[in-house]
Amino acid sequence: MKRKNLYALCSCLFLSGCGMIDYHPYDVRISGETEVNAHNIERIEASCQGKTTIRFVTMGDSQRWYDETEDFVKAINQRNDIDFVIHGGDMSDFGLTKEFLWQRDIMNGLHVPYVALIGNHDCLGTGAETYKAVFGSTNFSFIAGNVKFVCLNTNALEYDYSEPVPDFTFMENEITNRREEFEKTVICMHARPYTDVFNDNVAKVFQHYVKQYAGIQFCTAAHTHHYQDDVIFDDGIHYVTSDCMDYRTYLVFTITPEKYEYELVKY
Repeated sequence: MKRKNLYALCSCLFLSGCGMIDYHPYDVRISGETEVNAHNIERIEASCQGKTTIRFVTMGDSQRWYDETEDFVKAINQRNDIDFVIHGGDMSDFGLTKEFLWQRDIMNGLHVPYVALIGNHDCLGTGAETYKAVFGSTNFSFIAGNVKFVCLNTNALEYDYSEPVPDFTFMENEITNRREEFEKTVICMHARPYTDVFNDNVAKVFQHYVKQYAGIQFCTAAHTHHYQDDVIFDDGIHYVTSDCMDYRTYLVFTITPEKYEYELVKY
């Protein structure tokens, strides 16, 4: 049985309340690798050290498209020009532990390192707890070559103001943290400003912080399930959103000393 079909069966059992399902939806017992982002950040920083040109992939919203995500991994593994992959979040649909573990195991098949952001669906139930156990902090950063990547939890609606989302203290600290090691910056998030789960009351404050980063290049996002490239504010900063995996596409970004460019690739 394909993984997608198994997933559909489990989803039906969960939604129907049937007692046949073999785990509680809030079960957070973790098997296999944990702290995935930290391990892969070490690999990214080591392999990209000293590089002035980096090439990476963004994708996201793989929560119900297991076969498509497996094919994505195969497509990336056929290339030899990618430094790392950024998963823009929503690995799970219901925040179930097994969803995260299935997605982790698929993404672990990549020949290059990857990091995974937290999406709004990943926050459902005990999903945020599971995400932290499997992948790590919901806000994190790393440096590839001379480019800093600031990865943020922007799923404010899922937290009901119980904690700061976006976390402006984290954003402010990252402006200067390891400042001597980077010249450019990319901001990554699941939900960009003015989408349904972002706290639009602080959108302009958020952008104020974005503009403080050295050599800001662009921002990446997912969540809406459709590719788009928007300049949201009157500052020239592009927000580039990935398709969901159902569309079988990914974005390849190349940052050189002179510029950045990207292409939408179908697989």
